[in-house]
Amino acid sequence: MVSRISTVAFQGIEAVPVDVQVMVAPGKMSMHIVGLPDKAVAESRERVQSALHASGLTMPPKKVTVNLAPADLPKEGSHFDLPIALGLMAALGAVPAEVLQQYVVLGELSLDGTIAPVAGVLPAAIAAGAQGRGLICPKACGPEAAWAGEDVDIVAPASLISLANHFRGTQVLSRPQPARRELPANLPDLADIKGQETARRVLEVAAAGGHNLLMVGPPGSGKSMLAQRLPSILPPLLPAELLEVSMIASIAGQLAGGRLSDRRPFRAPHHSASMAAMVGGGLRAKPGEVSLAHNGVLFLDEFPEFTPQVLDSLRQPLETGECVIARANHRVSYPARIQLVAAMNPCRCGMAGEPGHSCARGPRCAADYQARISGPLMDRIDLRVEVPAVMPGDLIRSRPGEPSAAVAKRVAAARAIQTERYAALGLEGVSVNAHCPTALVEQVADLDEGGLQLLADAADKMRFSARAYHRVLKVARTLADLDGAAQTGRIHVAEAISCRVAGERLASAA
Repeated sequence: MVSRISTVAFQGIEAVPVDVQVMVAPGKMSMHIVGLPDKAVAESRERVQSALHASGLTMPPKKVTVNLAPADLPKEGSHFDLPIALGLMAALGAVPAEVLQQYVVLGELSLDGTIAPVAGVLPAAIAAGAQGRGLICPKACGPEAAWAGEDVDIVAPASLISLANHFRGTQVLSRPQPARRELPANLPDLADIKGQETARRVLEVAAAGGHNLLMVGPPGSGKSMLAQRLPSILPPLLPAELLEVSMIASIAGQLAGGRLSDRRPFRAPHHSASMAAMVGGGLRAKPGEVSLAHNGVLFLDEFPEFTPQVLDSLRQPLETGECVIARANHRVSYPARIQLVAAMNPCRCGMAGEPGHSCARGPRCAADYQARISGPLMDRIDLRVEVPAVMPGDLIRSRPGEPSAAVAKRVAAARAIQTERYAALGLEGVSVNAHCPTALVEQVADLDEGGLQLLADAADKMRFSARAYHRVLKVARTLADLDGAAQTGRIHVAEAISCRVAGERLASAA
């Protein structure tokens, strides 16, 4: 007799259907799992046998063969335990086989028969809904799976016994409810920043248009403080963005308790991070920091201290919005549409260009330090701002700055204009100026005569690349949106150019 249970294997955030076929046939008592399983799947044999025994069932004294189809697709992870166990239980008549056909199943078994949480439940639930099926998952993952929609039947048992009782009708399990993660009340606020008016303005522009930002300044000038307060002025995730972000976090196993939040991700990896940690990789090609920051902020403090190879690996995700991990046996793609925010000192000693300071190594100190960042990567950064040191007297006399709530209202208004604009143009997945396709940049920017002439002169004198030219246009359009202007004017172009060349002025001054 052959029983069949539906489950999934993961390729990136895509859930690929897998058919678990369990056959009980005459022969020497044994259990074999075939279908290209990895070590975790092969070891499920012992977990399944122990869990069945703890639940009051015994393995039949026959030959049990488990086939994971398609056989040429690598099967990784411990979530195959529960479908294999249910396939055996269906073959033994402990659960109705015809009812299990209506569900996609995943879960890890403990030796005592309880069902442990696994990663990837949300993508599996969405895939099950697309197939017109329900989902059977661990109880701890039920709140996460419930976000797939009310029309998806979710069964979240705590153990094999409770699942068997549910199908017998003796202990019917209620459908889990979606869980939301509560945000802390004391989030960092822009009101904590004293002085730094130019940096605050550029931070607002970056938030309004989703632009990449580089802050350069001496130690203690407030670069990290500014970056940490960027999430407080960003609008919440849209429903489609929330699902994308949560699916990536689910695959990475970072949805604590299955609770979702509409706050945009903010990832700040240490500068010792490897390339696999940054862009993804490892034995199972897990998502890296770039993908975990999808639809949010990737903050790289001490920018030049990252290895050049790691920094240059960001060039493709910044351009395409996805991160492709290619291995000999498979190829995985994760979404990675991020807003890059970086902070750095002007030189190794940190004080180049500051009044009253002279570096012992001279201009070479700053030149060598800044050369650690490649030109192509720097070309992808739209906004560059100098963050000078704040004097103690300024801290004492300075009044509290504008709070994040006031800035967030202006950012939300500007983003609403952009969302309406790109929806009218029929561009799906584009909601900010930073992601505007190159072919439409000039149409969207809509420069007046003065702005067009100024940009032409600046591009010729400063030798902008084609990418730099288009990114200046995008920033100028964001500035116009913040002002509520229908057309991009000369003043917007001038401010966009000044933000673009700030880093170049610093290098020449050093």
